[in-house]
Amino acid sequence: MMYPYITMADGTEIVHSQIIHEDNIEKVIVHFERPTNDGFNTARCELPTYKWLIKEGYSEEEIEFFEQFLKSNAHLLYKYAANGGIHIA
Repeated sequence: MMYPYITMADGTEIVHSQIIHEDNIEKVIVHFERPTNDGFNTARCELPTYKWLIKEGYSEEEIEFFEQFLKSNAHLLYKYAANGGIHIA
């Protein structure tokens, strides 16, 4: 299951998985998607390794920005992944 995290000014939606237990490591998958005229730009990163699984349509500068964004938000992404997403009253 993927949970919404934030929508950026350019329309990029960021969602994240629940915590995935694999090889004694707690992982979170973070997915970035932005609508285009022909479909979507898509990127997907695995935490805690910051390994990019998909990078389609985004520039290297955008991917670098996303990586810095992830490094600044990883603690929150893990918190929300453990709690089933952000709960807003």
